[in-house]
This record gives sequence, structure tokens and C-alpha cells, in this order.
Amino acid sequence: MQRLWNMLLTAIAPMLWGTTYIITTEWLPANRPLLVGVMRALPIGLIFLAWGRQLPKGIWWWRSLVLGALNIGFFFPLLFIAAYRLPGGIAATLGALQPFIVAFWGWIVLKERVTSRLLLMAGLGVLGVAMMLISPQAQLDAWGMLAAFGGAMLYGVGITLNKHWGRPVPLMTYTAWQLVVGGLMIVPIALLIEGMPPAFTPTNWLGFGLIGIVNTGIAYLFWFRGIERLPTTTMSFLILLSPVSATILGWLVLDQRLSLLQMLGALVVLASIIFSQMPNRKPAQRLQVVQRS
Repeated sequence: MQRLWNMLLTAIAPMLWGTTYIITTEWLPANRPLLVGVMRALPIGLIFLAWGRQLPKGIWWWRSLVLGALNIGFFFPLLFIAAYRLPGGIAATLGALQPFIVAFWGWIVLKERVTSRLLLMAGLGVLGVAMMLISPQAQLDAWGMLAAFGGAMLYGVGITLNKHWGRPVPLMTYTAWQLVVGGLMIVPIALLIEGMPPAFTPTNWLGFGLIGIVNTGIAYLFWFRGIERLPTTTMSFLILLSPVSATILGWLVLDQRLSLLQMLGALVVLASIIFSQMPNRKPAQRLQVVQRS
């Protein structure tokens, strides 16, 4: 029962991330993906840091740099490059490779067991996302595909290292370190490529508030909490809820039509998540987690 509760709480994060497309297209400045990345991470990260009033110590300086770069600083720009150079369905389907990537790194770093059923369900998850989002007219772009795959790979490493290292401070402070590091990394790239930000409208400020406080601050608190309590493979499958959430919101809010294939794809994704979490006949050895304050 506790495991199910942890999964439900953690699932809030990818479902919130699924709202990012609507918020970005409807309420944020157009063609400013790096600016959006900065505004997603840095303001809420600074708020969390001010609340916790604690900076990293010792090895946690370089660990925070690594985790912030993997989860935010490198991941956000690659995510937005993929989004701009690829149709949304292709980018989301490449992102759905997360279960394979995390299973690989979990096996290498954490010695987690990879079963044939897990790999089969990961394949079904990718298929389900493709059924929901890829259209016959989708065109591939080499740089976009590299960005999407690179982002998924780096994020998979970030999940694994978060699990492997644990955390030495309260959850909000731990989240703040990564958001601030990642946001500061994106600032010079955004200024170099996109120039100075435009004047924001009240609608823009509302969008930034939602994407920063809800989609990033609250979502990452739930996400990092889940990393501590759930296997990395479970985390990677829960990420698949993001395109499902985005598709349903497009139907509810933007009046986008859902085809039978898309509905079947959503069911396939949900089935892959559920069946991947069914207990094995031979339970894997429980991992030791770094002690947390």
C-alpha cells in the first residue's frame, strides 16, 4: 500500500509536466525556449534556497553541479531544441525511451535487476506514445533527434545519480540546489542565442508563475521525493504519463480531436506502467539508500 501511495504522489510530477505545452503556447513569449527554461528553474529555485537558507558543503558542491546540469542545465536546452526541430510526436517518442535508458544505468550503477518483462513493457510504452503522437507526415531532423536522445540519456543518468547519492539536506533545499545551478547554466546560453528578454505581459507573468511554481517547484519536490522511495525503473515508467497528460489536456482545453489510435495508444502506455510494476516471483534485493536528514 505504501508503494502505491508513493507512486501516486510521484505521478503528480509527470502529469504536471504534461501541461507545459499548453502553458508555453498559450501564455508565454513565442520562440523563447531558453528564456522559458531559465524562468522555469531559476526564480523558484532561488525562492526555495532562500527558504532553506543552506548552501552545499564539501562534496555536495560538485555533486550539486553535476545533478543540476544533468536534470536542468543540459536537459532543458536539449528538450527545447528537440521540441523546435522535431514534430512533438517524434520528440515525445524518443523521450519515451527513458525506461530503457534508466534500466541500463540502474543496472550499471545501482545493480538493479533488469527483467525481460521490464524490457517488454518499456517497448510497449514507446509504442503507446508513438500511437498517440506520431503522424504519417512527421519529418525527421538529425540534430533534433540527437538532442531528444541526448536529453533522455542525460536525464536518465540524473535519475540514477540522485538515487545513488541520496540527499544530505531537507527536500526543498536539495531541490533548490539543482534548480539554481541548472537555471544559472542556461542564462548565458539564453542571452547569447536569444538576446535580452522582451517586456512581459500580465499573461506572460501568469504563465511563468504556473510553469515555475507548479510545473517545476511543486513537480520536482514530488519527483525527487519519489526517487528516494521508488526503484529507478518505476520512475522511468511514470515519465510516460507526461505525453498522456498532454494529449488529454489538448483534447479538453484546446478542443483537439482524439482518434481511436490515440486512445488505444494511451491505454497501451497505462498498461505498460501497470504491468511493469507487478511484483516478480523472485523479489530483487532491496537497495540501501543514503541516510537523509
